[in-house]
Formats: sequence, structure tokens, C-alpha cells
Amino acid sequence: MSHFLTIPAATVLLLFLITAASSSADPSETAALRAFKSSVKPASIPPSSCLATWNFSFDPCAAPRVTHFTCGVTCAAGRVVQLTLDSQGYSGTLTPLISQLSQLVTLDVGENDFHGPIPASIASLPNLRNLILRVNSFSGALPASIAAAKSLTTLDLARNSISGALPDLSPLESLTRLDLSYNKLTGALPRLPPNLNELALKSNSLSGQLTKSSFSELTHLMVLELAENSLSGAIPSWLFLLPSLQQIDLAKNGITSVSVAAPNSNSELVAVDLSYNKLEGNLPEEFADYAALRSLALSYNKLRGPIPWQYSRKGSTLRRLYLDGNYLNGSPPQGLFSGGGQVSGSLGDNCLRRCPAASELCLKSQKPASICQQAYGGKPKPKPKPKS
Repeated sequence: MSHFLTIPAATVLLLFLITAASSSADPSETAALRAFKSSVKPASIPPSSCLATWNFSFDPCAAPRVTHFTCGVTCAAGRVVQLTLDSQGYSGTLTPLISQLSQLVTLDVGENDFHGPIPASIASLPNLRNLILRVNSFSGALPASIAAAKSLTTLDLARNSISGALPDLSPLESLTRLDLSYNKLTGALPRLPPNLNELALKSNSLSGQLTKSSFSELTHLMVLELAENSLSGAIPSWLFLLPSLQQIDLAKNGITSVSVAAPNSNSELVAVDLSYNKLEGNLPEEFADYAALRSLALSYNKLRGPIPWQYSRKGSTLRRLYLDGNYLNGSPPQGLFSGGGQVSGSLGDNCLRRCPAASELCLKSQKPASICQQAYGGKPKPKPKPKS
């Protein structure tokens, strides 16, 4: 009689799958992960967090992950492909040895308290597609070498303390989303990655004018967010003609004029916000020709003259119109107040006449007549002398 134990075929298959899934991590990658954790202050690692389960007595890529490396690290064929931390307020620096994770696709340590410079060595990761360091305390300049990370599709460094000029990122031909909002960037816009869908640089200290050399190749750009900077000069007409552009936000800058060209027949522009600038001249009537435009905000500039009747013509798509805080005069087009209040917003704090008090658009009162007279070159009437 045979004494060999017969193992069912299903069990053999299960053991094979477990063995295949338990491939060992590359030693250099294990060293990089060890350096990564060592760069984080132990006191900032909560017992229930991902980093707390990183026990280097075990293989980072081994399975099953019951008590060690339960989260934060994702492997494929024994190589680390994702390093994604939970938001636990981890405090520390980002080790340059991160470059040893040569198969890394995603690095996400967002919404923690990492500080210090962004290591230039990150640029040597050939497969890195997503670099997400948002809501931390990283400082110093954005390394120019980042332009060598040719596989990047998302670069999100919003809400840090990154300073200095923005380097030329145009070599990043795969990049579709760039968010560097709420940092301390200075200087003019350089050439931009040609395949961007979203460009967000809100609340920095960027200066200078918008130049065609920065935007000429951006045929896929849908969202342009440059509010709260120190941009100046004119908004050129070609900006509104970028073929895929849907949203423009240039509020709270120092822009002095705007030129609006007749739209292309397939324009997708939906929203424009140029509020809180120094725009002078008349309201561009060409905005009314943009067939998809639903929201237009030009509040608190130095615009004059009447509101173009085209803004209220039959078939207009405008649903939100903010023109308050200018020096607009005349009577607003009656079409803005018909159609069951389809247009919301504000026309207050101008020099308009006969703005219907019953309309939401006219809730805010108009400027005093004396200010309007001065704005249009007239002299205010002298105050009557008190009777003796």
C-alpha cells in the first residue's frame, strides 16, 4: 500500500497561485522603502496608519498582507509600482532614494506634513505617471530636472510652499494635468506642456503678460486657472480661440485690457471670470457670440459704457452674469429681466439707470451720481449752502 498523501488538484493550484503572488521585492527597492520610512518622524506615525504596518522583518511585496505592509505599497511581479500614503499628518522629508523604485508608476503622499525640497532624483523614475504631493509643506524650487520625467501624466503639487520661477515643462509631452496652485511661484509663464487638459496655477505670484509662445501648442487645454496672481497687460484675443478651452479664470490679477475675437464655430467656452482686475474700456460684445458661454464674470474692474444688447438677445446661453463694481451706464437690456429670471448674477455698484429693483440682478444699489459724473468727466454738483 502506498503511503504517499494525495493532494487534490484544486489545492495544488491554490498553492501555486499563493507562491506566484508571494514574489520577493528587489533588495534595492526594500532599501528605498526603509529609507522612506526612516525619513518620517516616528512620533507622526499613528499606530493605526499604513506606515505603522511597514515591518521590514517581512518582504514588502510578499502576500498575504495580514499584519505587515497592509497598505501604502502596491507591487507587481515583485516590483513596487505604487507608493500611496493615507492622510495621517506624517511629518518628514522625501528621501532621494525614492529613485531606486525604478518601476514606480504612482507616488502619492498628499495631505500630510512632508517638508523640505522635492528631490531632483524623482525625475529619473522612467515609469512615473502620477506625482501627487499636494497639501504638504514642500519648499524650495521645483527641480528643472522634473522635465525629464517623460511619462508623467499628472503633476499635482498644490498647497505647498514651492518658490522661484516655474521651469520649462514643455518636454513633458504626456502631462495632461498640472496643478501648482497655492504656492509661491514667481516670474512669467514659460512654455507649457503641449497636451495639457488642465492648468491650475491659482494663488501664486506669477507676473508678466500672457504670451502666445506659452500656449500655442495647447490644443487640448480645457481648464485654465490663473486667478490670484500678478499678471498684467492685455488678455489677447487668441486665448479665447484655443480649440478645447471650456473654462478661463484670470480673476484677481492686474490685467488692464481684453480683446475678444469672434469665436470659432465649434467653440466650447462655457465660463469666463476676469473679475477684480484693472480692465478698462467697453464690455466686449463678442462674448455674446460664444454659443456655449453660460457664465461671464467681469466684476470690479473699470469698465464703462452700456451693457451690450447682444448679452440678452433671443437664444443667448448666458445664465450667470456678474458685472457689478464697474462704471457701466445707460439702461440694462430688458431681455436680461425677461424669460422667468433665467439670468442670475449682479449688475449693482455701477452707473446704470432703470435697473428693476424687483430683479436679483439689481439688488445691489448703484453708485452715487456724483461718482458717476466724475467717472465720465463731469463735475459733481456743488452741495447747496445751508440756509442762514
